[in-house]
Amino acid sequence: MTEPAVPPPTPSALPASIDERTVFRSLFFAYPDAMLLVDQSGRIVMANPSASTLLGYAPDELIALSVDALVPDAIRPRHAEYREGYARAPRARPMGTQMELVAKRKDGTEVMVEIALSPMQDHGLPLVVASIRGIGAYPRVKQALQRARYSEHLANLGRMAVDARDPQVVLDQVPHIAAAALEVEVARVFLLEPDRAGLRIASGVGPVPGEEVGTRIPYLPDSSPGLVLSMRQPLLVPDYVSEQRFVVPRAFLEAGLRSALAVPISDRGRTIGALTVRSRTVRAFGEDELRFLESMASLLATSLQRAQSEEALNHAQRLESVGQLTGGIAHDFNNLLTVIQGNLQVLDELPANADDAYRKQLVAAAARASRRGADLTGELLAFSRRQVLQPAQVDVGAMLQSLADMLRRTLDQRIRIEVELQSPQPTVLADPSQLESALLNIAINARDAMPDGGLLRFRAGTCAALPAELRAELDDPSPPPAQFVAIAISDSGSGMTDDVKERAFEPFFTTKDVGRGTGLGLSTVYGFVKQSNGAITIDSTPGAGTTLTLYIPEPREVAVAPPAASAIGHAVPPGLRVLLVEDDEEVRTIIRTFLETLGCRVSATSNAEDALAVLNAGAAIDLLLSDIALGTGMRGTELAARAEQRMPTLAVLLMSGFSAELLEADSASPASWELLRKPCSRDELAQAIGAALGARQAPGG
Repeated sequence: MTEPAVPPPTPSALPASIDERTVFRSLFFAYPDAMLLVDQSGRIVMANPSASTLLGYAPDELIALSVDALVPDAIRPRHAEYREGYARAPRARPMGTQMELVAKRKDGTEVMVEIALSPMQDHGLPLVVASIRGIGAYPRVKQALQRARYSEHLANLGRMAVDARDPQVVLDQVPHIAAAALEVEVARVFLLEPDRAGLRIASGVGPVPGEEVGTRIPYLPDSSPGLVLSMRQPLLVPDYVSEQRFVVPRAFLEAGLRSALAVPISDRGRTIGALTVRSRTVRAFGEDELRFLESMASLLATSLQRAQSEEALNHAQRLESVGQLTGGIAHDFNNLLTVIQGNLQVLDELPANADDAYRKQLVAAAARASRRGADLTGELLAFSRRQVLQPAQVDVGAMLQSLADMLRRTLDQRIRIEVELQSPQPTVLADPSQLESALLNIAINARDAMPDGGLLRFRAGTCAALPAELRAELDDPSPPPAQFVAIAISDSGSGMTDDVKERAFEPFFTTKDVGRGTGLGLSTVYGFVKQSNGAITIDSTPGAGTTLTLYIPEPREVAVAPPAASAIGHAVPPGLRVLLVEDDEEVRTIIRTFLETLGCRVSATSNAEDALAVLNAGAAIDLLLSDIALGTGMRGTELAARAEQRMPTLAVLLMSGFSAELLEADSASPASWELLRKPCSRDELAQAIGAALGARQAPGG
């Protein structure tokens, strides 16, 4: 049997009185790294004090313990395979081999380590020396681990922000995540109130007297969150005891808080709040913590902004759907009103009723009700953006001064009215009568909100461009950014709750008593502003009044509005030959009656195809009067185009109860075609006929 090779003695300069084995044993026990001597079965036969300290075992507990006990459960099977392979081919393995190793301590916690293995078989011993170095306490490693932990928390918050449809879920979790990641005792989210006079504690972790969640605190520049909002920059407080920039609440010091970090929460360039963390440790925060907290604030702002954008989009879509519905209803209702109003007018003029005062009173009452119905459909069409506008250059200052003078004479004398105008006075491109009606609607609402009097203020000034969130809401945001005039109407009245503001522009929604309003006032303002390619905002707080701001485009070029078509000098000539085309039999009957009482000779058809047959037969016609929508057949606009080709001198008058059709015809038809909105009276019909005849006779007509 061959004896194991014994290595030659190592040269040594040790004094003769010092035993070399004593030196090696002392070195083993004094070495700063943990050292284990392990036999071939994986049992520990020797362990130094550093191993006890690192692994959390008493020295005698390590002896005879299997090294498998020092390996985390998840990787223990793989470690056993590695150890068996190593036993078959032992080799030296130095530290720093880029292997991510973890040791399990006695209490179950884990520590990152580096391990060097030194087999002693070549020295005749069936043992392996394992040198273990804990690296978790290394500054650079500790920083890397900390950054990795921050990144993991941010990733979790990011996933939550994507998945959660309710921003309150994210808002509630932000302080919990911040406190856990930074290992601090207190975290708070402050959000600026709409009036910008106070801050609301939206969510938080850790008890601090006076800062309970839901509490509203004043927006004070000499407070920590106030300083962050005013500076719009992060605030680092190394030690509250020596802080001089703001007043430190006594409650902070009594709670043992020593340092703090706060960052602003910004939404599209506006500071809307602050995220704050506080610690009982002095100088607990550095650059890594600052970047982490800024990232959290950015994610929170994005979540709040997305929720706000989705809410605005849903609101806009809901209003658009209601607009389409009301527009269709108004179209059908206008046809009914045409029949009602027309028959009432005919009835009123019957000789049998001339001397019957009671009958005339009944007819007059019914006529007033039908006109009110027509006004309501007009308001519905305004909301649905299907009214016919006649934009012109409007001097806003002159209009506001005139309106204010009228309101001073008609409103409660306890309501003070002020007008503030930018110099030079701004001008807008809008329908003058509709703009004045919109301002009057808002003023009436303001009056109702101030039953005991107050202040009604009109302000107007140019703004270079709309804010981004308003420009995105424009019906046509594609043209180059335009100059806008902001017309603000403010009152000192009762104000609106958030729920009321949310529904303020919906048709038929009103907070007034029954009989005090239809709920169409602000909805018509909304429709007019949107159809004018502008925007409107509401700023209101219960008990603090309301401000509505209309953003109306300025004229791109100085232009004078074309004069409206007038029937002056163009009366309906006796014997005018009219071809009437209307698919609704009752409407056709009443319009025919109007024409005949005006002295016209009428040919009537229910569709465009029959009308063309009349023209093809060579009938002498002076005027084509046609509804635009003619059932399932050819439309009135196409009929007019074909008729004009056959008879170039033919005058054309188109009518409709659906303003969208009139808008389309107005933009696509020749200037010589006249348009008439239903319902109409006989006088309105006569004026439209006169205008159509005048347009045909005009140069170039």
